[in-house]
Amino acid sequence: MKRTIVMGACCLVCMSGAIADVVVLEDGGELHGSIIKQDARSLWIDIGPSIVQIDNTDVKDVRVEEAGDQSTTSRESIFHVVNDLPELSIRQQAARVKPSVVLVKTPSGTGSGVIVNEMGHVVTNAHVIQGEKDLRLVVWTRRDDGTLARRTIGDISIEAVNNHLDLALLKLPDADASVADWVPLEAWESIEVGQPVFAIGNPLGLEQTTSQGVVSTTQRSFDGLTYIQTDAAINPGNSGGPLFNTSGEVVGITNMGIRGGEALGFAIPTRYVKDFLRNREAFAYDPSNPNTGHRYHKPPPRLREGTPPHVESGS
Repeated sequence: MKRTIVMGACCLVCMSGAIADVVVLEDGGELHGSIIKQDARSLWIDIGPSIVQIDNTDVKDVRVEEAGDQSTTSRESIFHVVNDLPELSIRQQAARVKPSVVLVKTPSGTGSGVIVNEMGHVVTNAHVIQGEKDLRLVVWTRRDDGTLARRTIGDISIEAVNNHLDLALLKLPDADASVADWVPLEAWESIEVGQPVFAIGNPLGLEQTTSQGVVSTTQRSFDGLTYIQTDAAINPGNSGGPLFNTSGEVVGITNMGIRGGEALGFAIPTRYVKDFLRNREAFAYDPSNPNTGHRYHKPPPRLREGTPPHVESGS
């Protein structure tokens, strides 16, 4: 395979059998080679004779010309996972995944959601659509020139609702699903404290807003469930939107922040999302009976402190 590296007026030609990645620079130049690594600050690309380090601020876009041998997509239930995705900067990943994030509009308010497959299934929070049947989704589709076209789509069906997990599954009409972008869920739950993440949603109706931060903890417990805590800004309207890692995978579904607190946002981990999608029939929504599916009620409170006598050792 022949690769040409162009920077400004310079041109270097080299020969290699490796897969060619293309780094598009802000000044219009391109680097063709094999991307070795990219973190939040820099990108390293092997151009044959040497390895070049580039600051992310100088990178306009990164694209893989032949990704078939590098990443593999597999489908489970109605969601996808992709192995060996390259890490990119948050700016680059946000530009890639933004069309998968939708605005959920109901008569009582707005929220966010994310498209998880080519059939147009959308995951959001149950509380975003609670008590509502007249739903509309605002979606963004790519034009040929790379810009995004905004469309409002009606006739949205509710497929399943799990109030305990605060998750809901919606469905775009078939005619509109074919042009919608989707994103994969993370293949393995491997997020770590301090890892950079970013959220995309519609806080307070401000469409397609991106906020970034790090994972504060992966094990924050509320009401018997474990959440991802992040310092990425999560505000009303972000609910139901995705939390991404730097590989462009959904690692969680944002569902709450703490009022009066700063940098305290929470997301539902993808292990709960995957279980919900796998078992969606158990939570199927019936328009004639909105209470169908499992509803978990809170247990009665204790009448007094201490261990009940009948569970003490030797009883």
